[in-house]
Amino acid sequence: MRSAVYLSVKGRVQGVGFRASTREQALQLGLDGWAKNCPDGTVEIHAEGDKATLEEFVNWCRKGPPAAQVLNLDVQWVATQNLSHFEIRR
Repeated sequence: MRSAVYLSVKGRVQGVGFRASTREQALQLGLDGWAKNCPDGTVEIHAEGDKATLEEFVNWCRKGPPAAQVLNLDVQWVATQNLSHFEIRR
């Protein structure tokens, strides 16, 4: 069954390749969704796929890429949007 998760990532997560690395990780795991920078310095992510795979993805997001410093990760399980790819949104 397809599930979806919404993540709000706080810390040093902009200007460190977080969105690009998130997309890379999602594609490796076969997930669909999006990632975007927010004006308040956070990164928002919506990802869809198998729940076990999403949990693995959430665990990766707790650290992110090497240059990132994640201070807080808000995780919300949400309704799917039936997306068919993973994109970086502006």
